[in-house]
Amino acid sequence: MTLRKFAVIPLIIGVLAFGIQLLDQLLSPYMPPVPNNGLSWICFQSWAVYFFSQSTVKGGIKAFIGYGIGMIISILIMTLGKIGMPLLGFFSVPIAVGFVAFLAIFFERNEWTSSIPAIFIGAGAFFAFMNYVPGATFSNATFTIMVYCFIGLFFGFITTVLRTKYEKSVSKK
Repeated sequence: MTLRKFAVIPLIIGVLAFGIQLLDQLLSPYMPPVPNNGLSWICFQSWAVYFFSQSTVKGGIKAFIGYGIGMIISILIMTLGKIGMPLLGFFSVPIAVGFVAFLAIFFERNEWTSSIPAIFIGAGAFFAFMNYVPGATFSNATFTIMVYCFIGLFFGFITTVLRTKYEKSVSKK
């Protein structure tokens, strides 16, 4: 494929990225917690997750499930770390993280929960949200992250459809 023909692919990606940012600016004023500084970073994360989830609908569903599991794992870590603090002090959270990470890998053994990278990225998104979004709670973080995760995964799906369609049209010429 020539550079000129290839340039259409980055253009598609750029238009989609513009769309995510525009959507965030329209949606974030209504997403909890209000006010927030925008949450498109979650979309961009999950958009990327779609690509290493085989760029398929099934992979996207597994990634969405993984994000949900990651958030549950984060809540468990935060809860265990807090409970263990009086007894374990400085080591409470590291022990909770190690124990829960150990357990999380067992999700690999089920087809629908096997997206370990999505689990860890979902957990990371949850920790970031809880630590850096003022007014975050377990419930509003979970709701908002899952909405934005879905949007990003959907944009990954759209990217794959558009790119595949374009590449097929170019290869026929």
